[in-house]
Amino acid sequence: MADKKKKTNVFAKLFKYLRECVGELKKITWPTVSQTTKNFGVVLLVILVSGVLIFALDQGLFALLGLIMNVGSAG
Repeated sequence: MADKKKKTNVFAKLFKYLRECVGELKKITWPTVSQTTKNFGVVLLVILVSGVLIFALDQGLFALLGLIMNVGSAG
């Protein structure tokens, strides 16, 4: 005869899952204020540097396109 699998209650599974979630949440270590401030500064710096590089690339390509268009219309 086939093995009978023990069926557990849906609510029992849900409560077990929630208990495990709470257990995992207790393991979390949050960063300190100084770590958060330092990380914020690094992110802000990377965003600013990236923005300046993208702006410079955009302006350079726009100037190059302007030179190409002027050369093409002169001839």
